[in-house]
Amino acid sequence: MIKEQFLKDIGTELQNLKEQGLYKSEYQITTSQSCDIEIFLGNEKKRVLNFCANNYLGLANDKKLIAAAKKSLDDYGLGTASVRFICGTFDLHKTFEKKLAEFLHFEDVITFSSCFAANGGVFSALLDENDAIISADLNHASLIDGIRLCKASRYFYKFDGMAELERKLQEAQKHKNRLIATDGVFSMDGDIAKLKEICDLAEKYDAMLLLDDSHATGFIGENGRGTLELCAVEGRIDILTSTLGKALGGAGGGFIASKKEIIEKLRNKARPYLFSNNILPMVAATGIVILDMISKSKNLIKNSVDNTSYFRKKMLEAGFNLRDKNAIHPVVPVMLGDAVLAGKFAKMMIEEEGIYVVAFSFPVVPKNEARIRVQISAAHTKEQLDQAIAAFIKVGKKLEVI
Repeated sequence: MIKEQFLKDIGTELQNLKEQGLYKSEYQITTSQSCDIEIFLGNEKKRVLNFCANNYLGLANDKKLIAAAKKSLDDYGLGTASVRFICGTFDLHKTFEKKLAEFLHFEDVITFSSCFAANGGVFSALLDENDAIISADLNHASLIDGIRLCKASRYFYKFDGMAELERKLQEAQKHKNRLIATDGVFSMDGDIAKLKEICDLAEKYDAMLLLDDSHATGFIGENGRGTLELCAVEGRIDILTSTLGKALGGAGGGFIASKKEIIEKLRNKARPYLFSNNILPMVAATGIVILDMISKSKNLIKNSVDNTSYFRKKMLEAGFNLRDKNAIHPVVPVMLGDAVLAGKFAKMMIEEEGIYVVAFSFPVVPKNEARIRVQISAAHTKEQLDQAIAAFIKVGKKLEVI
């Protein structure tokens, strides 16, 4: 039985989070994910423009993809009802993995229920106490948790500190294998890793490189192959992890791309693969269609670039602090500093202006670096972008931010 004092302590902790502006609440969405959604505000429904989804290509409610998903339900049902090495694997999964590997220019791909699961299993499956991991300090929580589950020694460097990375690599030379782990895009700020320099150092010190490209796969780079394409380091990344739950449809699922031997070992050693169901058949089916869409036309990628550039330019002209004036990623952090202010700003944007944005504060971001993290989609129209910008300016002036 749960002790009354235990629950009381939790209640006190939750109340403190609310008073500090750190409590994470959730809005109920009553429509499909898109740029224009309906949410519950209290007991009433409200139509809002959505600027806080990872729906980078606007595909989460695409009619063609929904049709492909429905067909897969008729052909394959809801799922395998077990893990793949026990009950077998659908040919659909293998077709998708092969197509994804070809798209990314890797030898092979293994899929997981999420990228969190992929990152949770990759390190302990490949490394042991004789090895070392050198991790960027701003890496995603899934990388951090995956590293914690591994027996390898741990070293950390500031995400953009190449001199520090080199020192850590020098310190780690005593270990049998060395693996650098970094996000391609650091999602709270939209910063892009210095992959060219990181690859140079990895090669200089005989280290492998693992890249989590969740906030880049499908829409960053001329052909959508992510930061490795943008930074011209294709062929130099040893292990790529990423998600299907953002630009590639948004339904969920993750994957790892690498050499065939690496993927084969992960199929035999990665615990989240061995002991958890894989992606749904409809995710594989829609993934195949999405890769065809991206490969045949660059319009969605171009729209993402154009919309991001326009929004950033107008927000800077309005006087907002976007932290990095030269950034290009559709994650646009509007820096406010104070957590309570950020929470109030987001609440006014939603309830008064009909613009759905969310405040980010500690521990998701460092203390005193609270912000509204705007996320631009290829599907946003210029009119929707202008409406959001006007709302930011109106609320920003009311709260004396600008």
